Amino acid sequence: MAFCASCGSQVADGTAFCQKCGKPVAGAAPPPGNPHNPGAPATAGLDENIASLLCYVLGWITGLIFFFIDKRPTVRFHAAQSIVVFGGLHVIYYIITIFVFRGFYGFYWGGFGGGWLMLFSLMELVSFVLWILLMVKAYQGERFRVPIAADFADSLVGKVKA
Repeated sequence: MAFCASCGSQVADGTAFCQKCGKPVAGAAPPPGNPHNPGAPATAGLDENIASLLCYVLGWITGLIFFFIDKRPTVRFHAAQSIVVFGGLHVIYYIITIFVFRGFYGFYWGGFGGGWLMLFSLMELVSFVLWILLMVKAYQGERFRVPIAADFADSLVGKVKA
């Protein structure tokens, strides 16, 4: 048994902090993990909710980054969902853009260019609202599941416990 240098109370061997005053015990090894968040694993540089939020910031790009660098299941789920949702929307934008430009130049779709343009604008609004919603829910620590995309995200990550 060791004694705390600050308050003099007995401290169990291997304990890093005094149970009575909370000061570090001299000669004790520092606890593993993040010094600012002692309960976090040693590999966690960011809090889980911050990393989950950052998965959505630049859409599928930050989703890919966090999918490969962070191994925490919740962060990987949010990263995979970001890849599926915003990667899929990116492909749909590309397809609609082709039809809009063909509509403007009168090739295949002729007078339907205005309808495609309205569809494109509606998709932009929906994706912006979804982007904000996903970032807020991830920051709050909730696992918001986009109905179809979450199933694809689960298959990318493997089944993650809720």
